Amino acid sequence: MRRFARHAARILIILLLGGFLGATLVRLAPGFGTDEEELDSRLNQQSIQALRQSHTNDGSLGQFYLHYLTRLLHGDLGTSKTLQQPVTRLLAERFPETLKSVGMGLALGWSLGLALAIVAVMSRSWFIDLFTSLAAGALLCVPAAVLALLFVIAQAPGRLVLGLVVFPKIFRYARNLLARSASLPHVLTARAKGLGGFRVLLWHILPVAAPQLLALAGVSVSLAFAASIPVEVLCDLPGIGQLAWKAAMGRDLQLLVSLTMVVTAVTLVANSASDLVGRSLREGAA
Repeated sequence: MRRFARHAARILIILLLGGFLGATLVRLAPGFGTDEEELDSRLNQQSIQALRQSHTNDGSLGQFYLHYLTRLLHGDLGTSKTLQQPVTRLLAERFPETLKSVGMGLALGWSLGLALAIVAVMSRSWFIDLFTSLAAGALLCVPAAVLALLFVIAQAPGRLVLGLVVFPKIFRYARNLLARSASLPHVLTARAKGLGGFRVLLWHILPVAAPQLLALAGVSVSLAFAASIPVEVLCDLPGIGQLAWKAAMGRDLQLLVSLTMVVTAVTLVANSASDLVGRSLREGAA
């Protein structure tokens, strides 16, 4: 319980700091407080002044963030300036789509990466190991935005791009981890006694690597969420990644701070959960 409380306190502190830093970056960004509508030649000086005044209603950065946290305690995240809708409604509509994309990407990336890592380690073939390593390295060098553009050109499902983004990281880490576990003395002894490859993998290699693989699971969630922004924008997927892009282009402070806190919360919860489960496994094994 003490460990759980420490993780919860850390999540709360980082959330508050993340939201404040996100608001600071937006407020200090070039062009904050301007609006494209000011370029409309049909507007008179009074209308332009009214537009500029609407951007200064939040006051200073400290006042804005204090008011934001006060509304947050009452379940109100404000209204998006860009889309003219409550932020709560926008998140409720967009977040499930991003969860679907991230979940599909993680499932594809983990299944493909872990399967190829197991094949590369258990086959002990230099050709297979070289081929899989080159394939993962090639994908690692391609930015997520480029992969998304290729999928758009090929008219392929955009959600699969996240799987190709996650796959090389999973493969490289899992392969190194499994190879190190496979070289331990007790594994070599089990093979010398004639145990089959599947039993050696299931009972002697994977249990040793399980805590580190769980830690990698938390990191992969952060990676998938970060890649979802360019993927959803280029593939026209209606998730929070596309929403974040629109908010950034419009310098929508209310929406950007809320999105920052939501993504930070998901990332921290995933990392904390993997850390707690991994420590429990290590303590149980000890």
